[in-house]
Amino acid sequence: MNNIEQNLHDVRNRITVAAQKCGRSPEEITLLAVSKTKPANAIAQAITAGQREFGENYVQEGVEKIQHFSNRDDLVWHFIGPLQSNKSRLVAENFDWCHTIDRLKIAQRLSEQRPDNMAPLNVLIQINISGEGSKSGILLEALTELAVTINELPNLVLRGLMAIPAPESNFEHQIMVFSQMEQAFTELKAQYPQVDTLSMGMTDDMDAAITRGSTLVRIGTAIFGARQYNS
Repeated sequence: MNNIEQNLHDVRNRITVAAQKCGRSPEEITLLAVSKTKPANAIAQAITAGQREFGENYVQEGVEKIQHFSNRDDLVWHFIGPLQSNKSRLVAENFDWCHTIDRLKIAQRLSEQRPDNMAPLNVLIQINISGEGSKSGILLEALTELAVTINELPNLVLRGLMAIPAPESNFEHQIMVFSQMEQAFTELKAQYPQVDTLSMGMTDDMDAAITRGSTLVRIGTAIFGARQYNS
């Protein structure tokens, strides 16, 4: 068993334990392997170990990896980084999901640029749940209006919400923040029957996120090790 295979095994066990502690089924929670800055051979090892869903933060890098693995039709690619207008076409033409919708202009461009021969793009609205000035995402008060307009776009499917809270080591504080997301998600599901995805929780806070209803955790470091950046 190589390191990535062992790490995936350990993360899946951690998801199972966290889910069982709060009375949930582990099958309710999707493990998204965050593969940004990681080489294709690391992703290939994860695929061999049974991983099928991958998250990328950088558009060009993500597209190159999607093309590298284009011979496979069983992989699901999620764009999870901030998206600039001039990069929206690449996301619309290559990815299956976009987690970081925080303004109508981007959503409209993605819908217009989604090729007719592809299924509608699955999208999540990003919530700036900690109110950080440096973070992308909308405040919760703006959710209702943005959801209405996104839901009307023909080539997008609004699937739910995503959040990246401010780093917090205290479990109870993590729970408090994630509880706000859980409530917003519950209210959104009541409005839109296709909404089924709450993307929250990373390596350091996934247990609290699962406790508060996360259906998708975004895990990079615990699977692939520390990020690698070109110097």
